[in-house]
Amino acid sequence: MSARLDLFANPVAAKALKHFASASMAIIKESTLPASTRDMVMLRASQINGCGYCTDAHSKDLAHGGEDATRINLVAAWRESNVFTDAERAALELAEEGTRIADGKGVSDEVWENAAAHYDEAQLADLLVVVSLINASNRMGVINKQPGGDYKPGQFGY
Repeated sequence: MSARLDLFANPVAAKALKHFASASMAIIKESTLPASTRDMVMLRASQINGCGYCTDAHSKDLAHGGEDATRINLVAAWRESNVFTDAERAALELAEEGTRIADGKGVSDEVWENAAAHYDEAQLADLLVVVSLINASNRMGVINKQPGGDYKPGQFGY
């Protein structure tokens, strides 16, 4: 399997992707949101959206960051698992509802309030940005048929 397009070969797409990377770097470098929570949120959204490239990247980033294999493997079944903190569960639920907005209900007040019980306003804003960015990235990956399997942690300098 190969991608439909080399997006970095197109000057306009490459420029847009650099802006995506800059937005991601702001969260990576400046957010107080735990890196493992951020990556679990991105992994869960990627699983829901069926993005092989992003699922590969975020599971490997979690492992590279020292996350336990059991927790990585159970992100897809976090509701039926006992290895996540209440804060992580709140972030994962927010990610799921934010990813599934096309199902018609958006993000419920209950889910938002649960997340707000565990994260301060700055972290909530960061979660909102992370969920939005990963969903846009997933759509690019799926539309472009970007295959998973070749990602190497750190290959983009972070």
